[in-house]
Amino acid sequence: MKYKILNLYACLGGNRYKWDDVADIEVTAVELDPVLAELYKKRFPKDRVIITDAHQYLLNHFKEYDIIWASPPCPSHSRMAYGCRKSDKSNHSPCFPDMTLYEEIILLSYYFKGKYIVENVIPYYVPLIPGKKRGRHIYWTNFPLPKILSNRISVTMGCKDEIKKWAVFHDYDFTQYKGKQRKDKIARNLVDYEAGKTILYSALNKIRQTDSLSKTLFNQKCKV
Repeated sequence: MKYKILNLYACLGGNRYKWDDVADIEVTAVELDPVLAELYKKRFPKDRVIITDAHQYLLNHFKEYDIIWASPPCPSHSRMAYGCRKSDKSNHSPCFPDMTLYEEIILLSYYFKGKYIVENVIPYYVPLIPGKKRGRHIYWTNFPLPKILSNRISVTMGCKDEIKKWAVFHDYDFTQYKGKQRKDKIARNLVDYEAGKTILYSALNKIRQTDSLSKTLFNQKCKV
C-alpha cells in the first residue's frame, strides 16, 4: 500500500529530505514560488510538484491524502518580528496575524480523516489553539509526538556566516536560489530534516496501527 502525503508550502523540502528512507509513500508538494518549486523538483524528482496557492489547494483536495503536512507563512506570528515592531528603531508597522494558520488547523481537525501536521514558529502570543512545542517550532497534530524530534543543534540566527552554516545544517546549497526571497529567511524556515523524519515515522506508525486493528476486527467478524 502506498500512503499519499501532501506537503503544503513545500519550499525546498526541509521536512521532506529524509523521507526517502520510507518506500511506501507518494508525495505531492505544493509551492507558490516557481523558483523554489523548480528547485524542489530537482531535489526530489519522484515527487509531484504543483505551483499554486497551498491554502486553496488544501481545501479542494484534502480528502485525497493519508497524511498532510502544512507549514503556512510564519512572519506575522514570529516572536522575532514582534520584538522588532516594539523597537523604536524598527521600520516595521504592526500587522494582523495571518489567520490562515488557524483556518487550516480547524479544517484538518474537524474534516480530515488521516494524520496531519501543521507546523509554525512558536508565536509571540499564547497560541489560540494549543500545540506541541518542540525546539523553535510548534506543531499541531492529531497523533502523539516524541518529546525530542532531533538531537541536532540548530544555527544561531544572525551569527557570522549564517547562510553558510545553514547550508551545512540542511545539506543544501542555497546559492542555487535566484528568486526574490531572502536566502537566510528560506534557510531559517526549513524544518530540521531529522525532525521531519521523526514526525513522518510517528504519523505512519499510528496509521499502520489503525490499519492493523481494523484488519483484526474485520477478520474476527468474518470468523463469527
